[in-house]
Amino acid sequence: MQTLTDDTFTEETREGAVLVEFTASWCPPCRMIEPVLAELDRELGSVRFAKIDTDANPRTARDLGVMGMPTLQLYQDGTLVAQIVGARPKQQLLAWLEPHL
Repeated sequence: MQTLTDDTFTEETREGAVLVEFTASWCPPCRMIEPVLAELDRELGSVRFAKIDTDANPRTARDLGVMGMPTLQLYQDGTLVAQIVGARPKQQLLAWLEPHL
């Protein structure tokens, strides 16, 4: 999973399908969803997976109105096409992703 920063976010979400996890080290649900996202990252070749630490990179989270964590945002060629807040099991994440892939 790629790590994004305030400086790299726009460039790295510009092409293709990119799922971004907004996370923080103090967030227990974020730690719970990490293995699920890592598994999906290995299984789905059509989506790039990335994460951004909101404590270290507050500008991006602020500019996008991210308030809860984990927040998952799916970008398609730079456009936000879907968002979900909170940890979910793998099957729910797949069902959420499927219409956008």
